[in-house]
Amino acid sequence: MNSAANAPSSPKTAPPSGIPGIPEMLPDYSLRARNSFGFEVLAKQAYSITHADQICAVIEDIEAAGLPWRVLGDGSNVILPPLLPGVTLLMDIAGQAITQQDASGAVVSVGAGVNWHDFVIWTLDQSLPGLENLALIPGTVGAAPIQNIGAYGVEVGEYIQSIEAYDCHLKTLVEMPASDCAFAYRNSIFKAHPNRYIITRVHFYLPAAWTPRLRYADLAAAFASDHVPTAEEVMVAVCKIRNRKLPDPKLIGNAGSFFQNPVVEQSQYLRLLEQFPELVSYPEGNEHEGKRKLAAGWMIDRCGFKGLRAGAVGVYQHQALVLVNHGGGTADAVLALAKTIQDNVQDTFGVPLLLEPICY
Repeated sequence: MNSAANAPSSPKTAPPSGIPGIPEMLPDYSLRARNSFGFEVLAKQAYSITHADQICAVIEDIEAAGLPWRVLGDGSNVILPPLLPGVTLLMDIAGQAITQQDASGAVVSVGAGVNWHDFVIWTLDQSLPGLENLALIPGTVGAAPIQNIGAYGVEVGEYIQSIEAYDCHLKTLVEMPASDCAFAYRNSIFKAHPNRYIITRVHFYLPAAWTPRLRYADLAAAFASDHVPTAEEVMVAVCKIRNRKLPDPKLIGNAGSFFQNPVVEQSQYLRLLEQFPELVSYPEGNEHEGKRKLAAGWMIDRCGFKGLRAGAVGVYQHQALVLVNHGGGTADAVLALAKTIQDNVQDTFGVPLLLEPICY
């Protein structure tokens, strides 16, 4: 791969306020279709961002008015209140293309508003494997780096070469190499500083050398021991597992995994294993050498919450890691249930559970 591909690009100049192309303000805009819990939510003001150069003028106007703001993609990893004050920027930047390719791999550039699962399918259609373990994760490409989404032993940060974003401090578009993004388990610089960077485009590097990653038991069990699956077969298996365990947000509101799998010291893991011999856990990678990742869903189930219903919200009957909206639920109701679960897991296992969704 050409080393120049990793170098930050020159800042791009955004247009001044008031020129044609600045998006129209949408008052009292319904976000019911843009949050996977299906909550009734109104954005006081909303703008559909379809091009990175629109952001500068919109942010200038927002800051001049002293209004709070946030960016929303598909709303698959957020908990929204009934009314969002200030301004909501709807990330709708589209487009994806292979921008560089040689014998070692390919660089792919993707708009932040592109649906994540559609993008994974597209990469495989282009014979570019690597992201198949992350199939069927809801949300947009631009949201994926914020949480550093991961599944079945793969994190998206492993394949990100650089990220284009609007830097609200520098007032310009910048390109950040992956090394500057502070990717960690379900974390990044974008999550740590939510109102500094607005991700507009993600550049992935997908190496040509590929082997299936089947470390997780559910995924390994999908294949015979003597069969080396293709990337397409891995994706199909991942989709089947996720469909078996996780509810479709179109049918029942949810944000996927609601809690992070906690990472603990080996000594704490061994103490817990002595008390709970059936404890489900996984070895952690290089970042947490000598630590173990505990299955939060197993602990929640062990505390008796799987299938529990608390009014309009509840815990999914097939996967205790997922909280659901049966219809008519609210952010407050979901968060109250989550707090009850956190308290019980802490009391039982001495392990804190952190929320995966972002709460507004």
